Amino acid sequence: MTRTVRAKAPAKVNLQLTVGPPSSDGYHPLVTVFQALDLWETVEATPRTDGEITLALEVPAGAPVDATRVPLDESNLAWKAAALLARTFGIDDGVDLRIVKGVPVAGGMAGGSADAAAALVACAEAWDAGATRAQLATLAARLGADVPFSLHGHTAVGLDRGDRLTPAMTHGEFHWVLATQSEGLSTPTVFAELDRRRAAREQATSDFEVDGALMRALMAGDAVALGQALTNDLEGPAMSLMPRLEAVLDACDAADACGAIVSGSGPTVAALARSRQHALAIAAHLKAAKVADAVVTASGPASGTVVVAD
Repeated sequence: MTRTVRAKAPAKVNLQLTVGPPSSDGYHPLVTVFQALDLWETVEATPRTDGEITLALEVPAGAPVDATRVPLDESNLAWKAAALLARTFGIDDGVDLRIVKGVPVAGGMAGGSADAAAALVACAEAWDAGATRAQLATLAARLGADVPFSLHGHTAVGLDRGDRLTPAMTHGEFHWVLATQSEGLSTPTVFAELDRRRAAREQATSDFEVDGALMRALMAGDAVALGQALTNDLEGPAMSLMPRLEAVLDACDAADACGAIVSGSGPTVAALARSRQHALAIAAHLKAAKVADAVVTASGPASGTVVVAD
């Protein structure tokens, strides 16, 4: 009997993102600390018997998402995930995929990677593929550097391309305010700008190791200490490409955020609050300052990709 399976995967913020020089294959090795946030991408998978894959999109009212920038063909990571799973497990059936967007597009929060992770889990269940979580994690790494963390969730240290994950110990809950822009930033372009800045000696190379102060703040559940330890090598390049991000960071500072950082390759700025109430106050300040196209609050760490009950 055909059934629809729904899975959800979280957004992420990089608490630390240290980028090494590019290797011979063009990829940059990373030391990063991820935290999953309770903003979700949901993917529904309904098997079909003709071997075809289709993709539809829904953007809930109020979600900070520009639907026109989401491809609905085989270039979409959710589509690629379904096709890879089918090839790997010898599945002849097709699938109708429906994505419900809740994470900004090209915002540095891994919304596309969350789609891929949710599609892997939903399709594996809908097709009754018998895939283990470890097998799905292996496929996730083939789809993109952030996809394994979207599957894993919580808080984790990522090495190499960010896909070698080790869980990080945390205490309590952290509250975030996310200031998004309608215009995105291309991840390859931001990395290229980092390389240019370093070659021109405009930006130094960071110590290539996990930040001890950041890990201690996570274990203590200390938002103030964590805010002071946030680092991102891509923040300078992102601000160079989109100078108005400086005004967002200044507004976060004026709102007494514990810390603020460009998330991943940007342009979303993530501000850390002392409490849920403080997050709401920061959000109100950012909205009044009109430095972002949308402002949302979220908490972490959130779970990894899970099947959602009807």
